[in-house]
Amino acid sequence: MRQFRWTNPSLPQTLQIAVVLLYISGFFAVLRGLTLIGHPLSIFLILTGLLAFGAAQGTVRERKNGYRLAVLYGFLEMLGEVLGMLAAFSAWDLIGVLLALALVGLLLHPMSRGYYRTWFR
Repeated sequence: MRQFRWTNPSLPQTLQIAVVLLYISGFFAVLRGLTLIGHPLSIFLILTGLLAFGAAQGTVRERKNGYRLAVLYGFLEMLGEVLGMLAAFSAWDLIGVLLALALVGLLLHPMSRGYYRTWFR
């Protein structure tokens, strides 16, 4: 049986940083969802956080579907942050947009894409 691991040291640094950002983003999405218990948006936020954890684990295990899920999550997070910023602007929203852009940039970096094409199953 394979041992559970949070990161994969054989991944290039762009993917390793993206995995850490996925874990952090997923944690805060679940935390936001738990603070809004009773609100219809809470279940969506919790599921989004779990999606980020699944994408991170898929990327750590070098699975193509995990990487694709991570890219999808990155774009969805970026869209959500931009829409949230348009609704009511605050400095925290700007930081969220920048982190979402960083996640997508790290996932689509040529080093990440090359490793994905070569080693992911």
